[in-house]
Amino acid sequence: MVIRKRGVVYFLSGLAIGIVTVVGIASTKIDPGTTKVEMTSEGRPQYKWHVPHVPASIDFCGEPAPLKEPDVYEKLDRELTVNAYLHGTQLYILKLKARYFPIIEERLKANGMPDDLKYVCVAESALQQNAWSGVGAASFWQFMKNTGPAYGLEINDEVDERFHVVKATDAACMYFKTAYAKFGSWTAAAASYNCGMAGFERQAEFQQATNYYDLIFPEETNRYVFRILALKHIITHAKKFGMTVEPNEEYEPLKYRTVIADKTIPDLADYAKANNTTYKMLKIYNPWLRGHRLTVRSGKTYEIQLPL
Repeated sequence: MVIRKRGVVYFLSGLAIGIVTVVGIASTKIDPGTTKVEMTSEGRPQYKWHVPHVPASIDFCGEPAPLKEPDVYEKLDRELTVNAYLHGTQLYILKLKARYFPIIEERLKANGMPDDLKYVCVAESALQQNAWSGVGAASFWQFMKNTGPAYGLEINDEVDERFHVVKATDAACMYFKTAYAKFGSWTAAAASYNCGMAGFERQAEFQQATNYYDLIFPEETNRYVFRILALKHIITHAKKFGMTVEPNEEYEPLKYRTVIADKTIPDLADYAKANNTTYKMLKIYNPWLRGHRLTVRSGKTYEIQLPL
């Protein structure tokens, strides 16, 4: 099915911020007497970067990663090293999680899914609701346009529920429930979210193994679960990685009132104005509204969120 892919947006956004920061630091003159930073012969600061410590143990949905296996250890070490130094991206995730984690966690719990699955969402989109991949996967869970409807998402020119965090999370839960029933492992289910259930099954049959950690995949899937594990560890222990977001710096959940739309709205700008808000705010609160109007067919209703 493959639900692709946030990788380029996620990586490049952090890389750009990192480059600007490092270039700025490197061009700054520092008085050797006022800092412990070592100085080069040209009088420029020489910073020391340290490899993050790999935890003694880590699990995904209660399934331990076999870190005593050298290749497993090294793959996690790689993802920790790469992701721990995407400071701008990680700090932005820490701000966004205050807004979106409570919603995602509630839907995971309501669907009987493990809480760790929220880190799949982080790996997919960095919690950015307007994330797009180069192949057309969209929003929080990076569903493709042609696969979203199979998991209950309405996708057309006016409505795209891939951008609806509640409905998209419910759709992802439907996928994980099916994948877990098929493979008997949450780790395998998560890996299949990247390569598709058919792709995972094909590799498992050929290699005569079912454990993700015993299989070899194309590079993106080889790294995928380890990226999820790394993000879980970094987000859970952010301060140990030198990243601190104070409560007043987090993005609060949007406060809203719900209005039921049971008939067609011919002009969303007029609708917003009639409800004492703006078209911009209507779209911010309802990113799944993709057009300028909303067609409501007989017997159908939509819940629209409006600012308080």
